[in-house]
Amino acid sequence: MYKRVILKLSGETLSSRDGGACYDPLRVNETARILKQLSSMGVQLGVVLGGGNIWRGRFSKDMTPFQADQMGMLATIMNALCLEDALKRQGAPAVAFTAQEMTRFAELYRADRALQAMEEGKIALLAGGSGNPFFTTDTAAALRAAELRADAVFKGTTVAGVYDKDPNRYPDAKFLPELSYADCIRMNIQVMDITAFQLCRERGIPAIRIFPMDDLENILRVAAGERIGSVVHI
Repeated sequence: MYKRVILKLSGETLSSRDGGACYDPLRVNETARILKQLSSMGVQLGVVLGGGNIWRGRFSKDMTPFQADQMGMLATIMNALCLEDALKRQGAPAVAFTAQEMTRFAELYRADRALQAMEEGKIALLAGGSGNPFFTTDTAAALRAAELRADAVFKGTTVAGVYDKDPNRYPDAKFLPELSYADCIRMNIQVMDITAFQLCRERGIPAIRIFPMDDLENILRVAAGERIGSVVHI
């Protein structure tokens, strides 16, 4: 059993399966139920949210890249507020933190405050990415894991785990159940950003668990120690 986990959730986790709506009430409530159950297992939980259900980046090559990234950060904050509401309606204590100053909406992120909330049994929703453009929410998850001294980063995917190349494009892609951070960097594994792997390696994060998220219950199974998906380690 893990004591403290940073869970990276894509924005699409909260959206309708057909991509027609930013939020699906059933998916939002189911995600909140799973997070509440994970917290009730004794896991101190921080959740880094993506924003892909709302914003997918520049809609024009003329758009300023850093401003597009800022819009993406705002999308993750909307997702955090959505999930905070769902968790509280289910009786789960939760607090949304942002990397930007917008204290009328959420707490300004500080590692000590987020850690205190997690130790008190609250689910910390870590929004706004890293607070900087040009860094993805994968890298933000690695950064928060380092700051909050997490035992693992959990990352859900649409495939079984880590492959040596994209299994959606290459039928001969080989599934890799276990590999090191150095392997991921050397092989240029694309399931997470190389920057995220490098940061986890440098800061000694024990493991990244990468597993399919088609069934949200997999989050609980991985937390309980089941060997689902792939394990990346030091």
